[in-house]
Amino acid sequence: MSENPAVATQEMDHAARAPRRVRHETRRRQLEVTHVDKIAAHMIRVALGGDLDGFTSLGFDDHVKLFFPDESAGPRAEPQTIARDYTPRLYDTKRNVLEIDFAIHDAGPATRWAEQARVGDALTIGGPRGSFIIPTNYDWHLLIGDETALPAIGRRLRELPAGTRAIVLAEVDGPEDELTFQTDADAEIIWAHRRGTPAGSSDVLARTLKTMQLPAGDYYAWVACESLIAKALRVQLLAEHGANKKWMRAAGYWRRGAVAVHDTHED
Repeated sequence: MSENPAVATQEMDHAARAPRRVRHETRRRQLEVTHVDKIAAHMIRVALGGDLDGFTSLGFDDHVKLFFPDESAGPRAEPQTIARDYTPRLYDTKRNVLEIDFAIHDAGPATRWAEQARVGDALTIGGPRGSFIIPTNYDWHLLIGDETALPAIGRRLRELPAGTRAIVLAEVDGPEDELTFQTDADAEIIWAHRRGTPAGSSDVLARTLKTMQLPAGDYYAWVACESLIAKALRVQLLAEHGANKKWMRAAGYWRRGAVAVHDTHED
């Protein structure tokens, strides 16, 4: 470490802000639906209870695997399952309840299951395998994403300390898809509407970001949406908004024309 006190303090600040990874022991858990709520035009919240002892999720953008029946296998085939990654939006240890939000944007197995889910239905989950823990001690936080990122964004806002400044840029189709977030943070929510443009083919996030006057100070930028869009937004933040590569996470939560994709964009 430098002998210059100012430089030493800066180095300590950078070290304290460094994200870290934590690994967890994983196993499959058999859970049961305890509540279903349609919270927006294209978003369903499912509460799950049951075998949750020891469940650990330390990062707001953690992922658990949900296992759904593979209906394409046919009636005579051995039962098969299809796994999909979802964010544990909320785990309430007192109530022993895990909440998962489902963005209804395609006709895949997760969407079909969520639309038909009823109290008492069974669902097997696995994970999280690990957590990526992003400190909160930045001057402010920037969270950008589409519908698939809203559960993680909502969780981050819920967990940020009171008074923390956060700016959210969220893409949805229209006002009927907007959510209300619970937070003690000083949060500014900016909704960007596609207005009928298919998900993953709109540039509304990039256009809106270009018009935004972001605050001064060190910030962590978190981006999650369609993979190519997330990659482009990362480039835009670095080139136009002074983002720090070490204080940024850009992920493709899905990719147009593909299934079960999760990309991380780095240099």
